[in-house]
Amino acid sequence: MTQSRFDLIGVGNPVMDLLAHVSESFLSAHVAGDKGGMVLVDDDDIAQLLKKIGGQIAVTPGGSAANAIISAARLGLATTYLGKIGSDITAGHYFKHFVAAGGDGSRFKRAMLPNGRCLSLVTPDGQRTMRTHLGAAMTLHPDEVIAADFHGVRHAHIEGYLLFNPPLGDKVLRTARAAGCTLSLDLSSFELVNAARELLLTQLREGLHIAIANEDEIHALYQTQSTDYADLARRLALHGGIAAVKMGKDGAWIARGAELHRIEPVAVPQVVDTTGAGDAWAAGFLFGYLRGLPLPTAGALGSALGAECVRHLGPSIPEMHWPRLNALVASFAIPR
Repeated sequence: MTQSRFDLIGVGNPVMDLLAHVSESFLSAHVAGDKGGMVLVDDDDIAQLLKKIGGQIAVTPGGSAANAIISAARLGLATTYLGKIGSDITAGHYFKHFVAAGGDGSRFKRAMLPNGRCLSLVTPDGQRTMRTHLGAAMTLHPDEVIAADFHGVRHAHIEGYLLFNPPLGDKVLRTARAAGCTLSLDLSSFELVNAARELLLTQLREGLHIAIANEDEIHALYQTQSTDYADLARRLALHGGIAAVKMGKDGAWIARGAELHRIEPVAVPQVVDTTGAGDAWAAGFLFGYLRGLPLPTAGALGSALGAECVRHLGPSIPEMHWPRLNALVASFAIPR
């Protein structure tokens, strides 16, 4: 069997994140929809919100799958990415950041359009509410997704947001399966699950190696408000793969077949921003999984990265903290 060139490919929407601290009153007065969710909007809507905020805005490359891939690259996996960026200065900054973090940029698609961007409104409790304009990312067409995009890749990590465009999401998953990749799907947001529930259930029945959900997403998938997350993880694992149900500061449950593992949280002194925390968790877990570690160990790595992420503004863990995180990885005696 030919050795894979890449451990991991991320597939999703490469958008630039704009991050702003706002009050609870600002959120209720100016942002329709549920707190903590993600809604697709026009770029003008983002511009209007930015005017109303009026304060300092932090800018950092984002996108759910891209966040996970960048952190996985920092941990030592060979990573690449499939998604469409634009042709403006924002796209240029995005591409440079991705490559500088250790990712391979050869599988990006490009459009003569502005890059996508996401405004993440962070309230004092650290919760983020997102409003996203996909820009160039939205123009990725199913016909552009080809077998060569997955050539030489062991595992494909796909953000659920792609399923807002059912033909594209279906083409990505079918093409990755046909290429022989193992698959993980992050359910991404409860709005996505509500909009694409039947398609998600179909993909679970067709086979996913790993399905990742948080509390809101698993509630939307199974249309329940049960807080028995161990049982919900078992239910998700009945589709035949590994199920990870994250509970934020309360840790996670991981199930596979008869296995069930409680993953303890890592306490942090202060939560600054939850943007990207689930993606950081996925990066740590996928690293452990692809290195052949036991599920509890992979989950512990996920908890460590997720906890580190919430200590900082934005989805990227600052450069200065990676030596400590890599030392933590080495403490698990993982072959690099």
